[in-house]
Amino acid sequence: MAENRTSTPPDLSIVVPVYDEAESLSQLHAEIQAALVPLTLSYEVIFVDDGSRDASWEIICRLANTDARVRGIRLRRNFGKAAALTAGFRAARGKWIITLDADLQDDPAEIPRFLAALEEGWDVVNGWKYPRRDPWTKRWPSRLFNWATRTLTGVPLHDFNSGFKAYHREVVQEIRIYGMLYRYIAVLAAWRGFRVTEIKVHHRPRRYGRSKFGVSRFAIGFFDLITVLFLTQYTWRPLHLFGSLGVVSLLAGTAINVYLTVLWFLGQRPIGTRPLLTLGVLLMIVGVQFISFGLLGEMIAHVALREEPYAIRDTVGEE
Repeated sequence: MAENRTSTPPDLSIVVPVYDEAESLSQLHAEIQAALVPLTLSYEVIFVDDGSRDASWEIICRLANTDARVRGIRLRRNFGKAAALTAGFRAARGKWIITLDADLQDDPAEIPRFLAALEEGWDVVNGWKYPRRDPWTKRWPSRLFNWATRTLTGVPLHDFNSGFKAYHREVVQEIRIYGMLYRYIAVLAAWRGFRVTEIKVHHRPRRYGRSKFGVSRFAIGFFDLITVLFLTQYTWRPLHLFGSLGVVSLLAGTAINVYLTVLWFLGQRPIGTRPLLTLGVLLMIVGVQFISFGLLGEMIAHVALREEPYAIRDTVGEE
């Protein structure tokens, strides 16, 4: 049986979301132990069972009974990876937190390199699976997705989808994720002013089971990217987004209607049956609506403002 667990917080918490990975858990636990043996730090491993249908929970219980550093959390059903990570983050007690997938594709031997990067002063360390050991049907869409995310957000990472990441505790306490936003933790952290970097990590082919994600994840990822762009750039200034779209639409509609008015005065009648008139009126109406949405968004943001629109890194001297 495991020894009594200490109440002293460990230096490192390793959070592993689990969904039908019974075959790999024991080996993953052994590899984590082997990777951390040379390091003089205390740690805990938190397995979060996200509604597995196989024997994953039984294996987690067995590991927890034989190793006092192992903890298990079992969700009532499959809530998704974001929920599993959130549960793990809330339970984690370490000053550093590392996440990795349970399918053995992430190599625990890379953990010391993540810790070294954190000690250098980085707040978030993203693992870049290089080279990636997945079929081309996953690699190429992922490259396109990563390029689009990198271009639109300005965060220079190559592998936003990677589940192999390391964080200072402050990051996971401050960042809230839901849905599929776990892919964008690095983006949300960079927006909050945390320092984000990336290291190449060894990636292994899947040994057991199959991937839980299909083609639909890329379509979902597109909508999540739009969500992240809005949350990081326009949360406190929605009028800048909707107002810009509204002004462009309003100006285009006005220009079309002025052009048709000039034609009417020049004797080119009738203009009421032209499709261009309908387009001009429609653009003006849409423009006014967009501006109205922006103003309503500003009112909602003003009323709902419950957190400061800034984040303090350090202070020095007396208050």
